Amino acid sequence: RTAFNLLGPLTNPAGANVQVAGAPSVRAAELMAQTLASLGLFRGYVVHGLDGLDEITTTTETLMLEIRGGAIAHNTVVPEDFGIPRAKPEDLKGADRDTNCEIARSILSGKKGPGRDIVLVNASAALVASGMVPDFRSGALKAAESIDSGAARRILTHLVEFTNNSKRFCFEGVLR
Repeated sequence: RTAFNLLGPLTNPAGANVQVAGAPSVRAAELMAQTLASLGLFRGYVVHGLDGLDEITTTTETLMLEIRGGAIAHNTVVPEDFGIPRAKPEDLKGADRDTNCEIARSILSGKKGPGRDIVLVNASAALVASGMVPDFRSGALKAAESIDSGAARRILTHLVEFTNNSKRFCFEGVLR
């Protein structure tokens, strides 16, 4: 873990007023939630999986600190709150870059399983925070629809193209 793991979500250059941020510990989650609330975050969550993940986990409970209007509510959620079955920790292990990329491709291609499930619960929190859905179960369903329709993959493709074009545009001006 580095200082950026804590500072990155707090110094969001996009100026987002809705956010979901992962924390590496319970103490860090509390500090991040207090900071985001004091910075005026409209609505969001700081999450810490009680299995040690810095995101919503599907293996056990997740501490979820909800920030709304400057107030912080402490909650815990479990995968079943999202309509998702529990996973085993070994089902969520990553590996090298190529393996992780293949896992991401398979999830975006619609492969069902623990990898997809953890994506669904984390996307769900963002959808709830943004007000696009009323609850976590609806959020997981909406995220699944986005994957299954190919929309999530198309958005990622556009983002990759945009960022690659932006780099070229920026560097072309510098290199002239």
